[in-house]
Amino acid sequence: MTSSYMRSTISTIEKRFGLSSQTSGLLVSFNEVGNTLLIIFVSYFGSRVHRPRFIGYGAILVALSGLITSLPHFLIGPYEYDRTISETSSNLTDMCLPGHKGTSVSEVCTSQVERSSMVLGLLFLGQTLLGIGGVPIQPFGISYIDDFASKSNSPLYIGILFATTTMGPALAFIVGSVMLRFYVDIDKFSAAEIHINNKDPRWVGAWWLGFILTASIVAISSIPYFFFPRELPKEVTPATPENRPVVVVAVVFVKRDHPLLFPFPVAVFPMIFFRTIKNPIFAVVIFALFNLSGMIAGLATFMAKFLEQQFTLTASLANMIIGAVQLPSGMMGIILGGAIMKNCHLSLRYATIMCIFGLALCVLFDIPLLFLGCPTHAVAGLDPSGSSGPEQLFADCNRQCNCSSSGFNPVCGQNNIEYVTPCFAGCSGLKYNAQAKKILVSRKS
Repeated sequence: MTSSYMRSTISTIEKRFGLSSQTSGLLVSFNEVGNTLLIIFVSYFGSRVHRPRFIGYGAILVALSGLITSLPHFLIGPYEYDRTISETSSNLTDMCLPGHKGTSVSEVCTSQVERSSMVLGLLFLGQTLLGIGGVPIQPFGISYIDDFASKSNSPLYIGILFATTTMGPALAFIVGSVMLRFYVDIDKFSAAEIHINNKDPRWVGAWWLGFILTASIVAISSIPYFFFPRELPKEVTPATPENRPVVVVAVVFVKRDHPLLFPFPVAVFPMIFFRTIKNPIFAVVIFALFNLSGMIAGLATFMAKFLEQQFTLTASLANMIIGAVQLPSGMMGIILGGAIMKNCHLSLRYATIMCIFGLALCVLFDIPLLFLGCPTHAVAGLDPSGSSGPEQLFADCNRQCNCSSSGFNPVCGQNNIEYVTPCFAGCSGLKYNAQAKKILVSRKS
């Protein structure tokens, strides 16, 4: 849940701390860095450790990472936004005021460098610990089930395990939807002091609150793992004339001819590793999973942000849509696949065909997405290629306004061009339309 909750709030974290999509993408990837560096070694030495306890240790580390990720909220000051449009009184600091001294780019950057470094350090540390803590559950959970479940029940049990791992991310997006409806500084201000709602582009939700909640859930759920035995009684599959001799011969053959495989010394690890990846079937499976995980990682990280920007949705609504679709469909697919494997006794060949058929359906239904979306909004002074800087916001028509380059209070002109603030549009007055519940800003011709 913690990993998916980070993805559900990534656009809010970007807005709160002024991060770029490149930085946020790198931040989320640190989860995978910590995971990738250790999972091979942990899997190799899995039979030598108490697997349930190691899963519990990993869960505690995940809970700690969630608390660390929420720390920036408590270590920096309250969120400040431009209040020109939310307060119709005398607060006109973001309007075009000739003679008023604005804040330069260098002044803004200098005041934020130290704070941004601390925030990024904590976020990257939290994501790294999250990746490390998530290592034990992946190999140990599956192997623990597979070692002690019967051959007929193992696919169903593993299907249920993967169904719960699908339910967690879906619930995380739903939790993100709920938390982002609360104001980020709900612990510092009363409701009467908050003059904007979650539909306002300046709104920042309580991203930090979900990390505390998910960390608490993970910490509580880790407790039972410390009471699991190292080994469970093996489920017995009724023996048949076909399978009884094969099983006995296989066990005796491996123990006699390969005695060094059972102690798992470090010296033989490279030999086993390279021998495994040279297996053509295994290599193809790894290549397929590599591409699949890459697609899912990018989609899960920026899907909510894409919905927000392309269809003008709030962050909470975008997360609710993702969670509501992912929760039933993901669980249904995984449980159905496990049930088919259990009841139909599919061979490796037919199981592969079933996977290919499912992936082909995904590709087929993804094709219409290439033609969906809204045109990119034209924003004055911003280059769609991403090469723009704060200096390009200034033009001859707003040069005398002394606008602040750090402001963000977007307005839309009659020419369908957006301006970062009313000041950059040259607006010097505002009027509230009570009937339409809109605030209109105007400039002198």
